[in-house]
Amino acid sequence: MFSRFVAPTIEVSAHCDLPCGIYDPAQAHLEAESVKACMTKVKDNADPDFKARALLIKEERSDLVKHHLWVLWTDYFKPPHFEKYPNLDQLFNEATKLAGAGGTKASWDPAVADQLLGKIDEIAEIFWETKKAA
Repeated sequence: MFSRFVAPTIEVSAHCDLPCGIYDPAQAHLEAESVKACMTKVKDNADPDFKARALLIKEERSDLVKHHLWVLWTDYFKPPHFEKYPNLDQLFNEATKLAGAGGTKASWDPAVADQLLGKIDEIAEIFWETKKAA
């Protein structure tokens, strides 16, 4: 018991919550591609049941895009990243809004999904720059 009080302490530091390799913006990108595919397929199908299923899938996938982006935003990126890339908060804000009620959840326009994919690609570019520096 006494050894616990005199044992040396070890300070550990990491730029993310777990050892790197678990975070990847590709997850958000893949879900955004699914959203766009739903939008595209609905244009060519008049079946109301198909449209109802596509709507559910599109909304679910849009939520997953937001989830994956929020995980990156809150768990991977740390203050030094936001200092080095001052537009990072704005990119995440715009991307999550594009995946939300004012974006892909409210629209059937594939151009909205393209805007979302563009924001995700901008975030991914910064993400991979930070991985090189780590």
